[in-house]
Amino acid sequence: MIPDSSTVFINCKLMLSYLYLIVVYYKYMAGATKVEKYRSFLDAENVKDVQWRFGTPPNYDVVDKLFEEGRTKLWPAGSLEEKVQNIVKTWEMEMFHKTRPEDFRTVDPEKFTLCVNGRQGLTMGEIVKINGGYNAMLQTRLPEHYRVYNPAEESADSSHFVFTTAFPRGFALEILQVYAGPPVIVYKFRHWGFMEGHFKGHVPTGEKAEFQGIAIFELDENSKIVKVELFYDRGELLGGLVKGEKTNDSSSGMASSCPVMRTG
Repeated sequence: MIPDSSTVFINCKLMLSYLYLIVVYYKYMAGATKVEKYRSFLDAENVKDVQWRFGTPPNYDVVDKLFEEGRTKLWPAGSLEEKVQNIVKTWEMEMFHKTRPEDFRTVDPEKFTLCVNGRQGLTMGEIVKINGGYNAMLQTRLPEHYRVYNPAEESADSSHFVFTTAFPRGFALEILQVYAGPPVIVYKFRHWGFMEGHFKGHVPTGEKAEFQGIAIFELDENSKIVKVELFYDRGELLGGLVKGEKTNDSSSGMASSCPVMRTG
């Protein structure tokens, strides 16, 4: 008996769906088992049983390429600077990608606080309440009508969408100098990326947006981070994102966001 065309069509769709699932599975396994050069706790064993914000562990291939092409320092393997850079990149990965405090490996979630530009420290519970990394790090006392980016209006998903759209190649991080080592680490950092996508209705300029700052990490006797203090001018970053002409539609030109926070 020769199957009719509708049966053949349905079988083809099922086969394509099956092949798609196989591709997704092997891509996931490849990402989970590859060697991560600049961050800890992304090996196959450590990504299991973690509640990831976007469903799967992050892939940093694109932003690592940006980092390697644009960095101004190449720290020797095993040096204090290289170790600090790994700690900072790993902490940022957890801040942006893990949703449960108990999944964090770099910090003591019971003691941890984050202070930005002298503001009152935020606990892990408070960071969760204000919807994640971007909103925690871009807190401001500016009146709302002066805010280019208003953390009070953004969710974890919307903030992720805003910045991964503006920086499709990611937002790289390098350590410029380490002034003191553990247990109290003091360092100077640089973040940069290229505005190749829309930001809050502003058209892409293709220009580099970057800022520098100073940070203090306080570690306990178990080498867990218990306090982070960041000092930087958020206007350095946001000013570079509003140079382009403003369109009427704030979503104009936005591509759908990949479920990976390409930061660090």
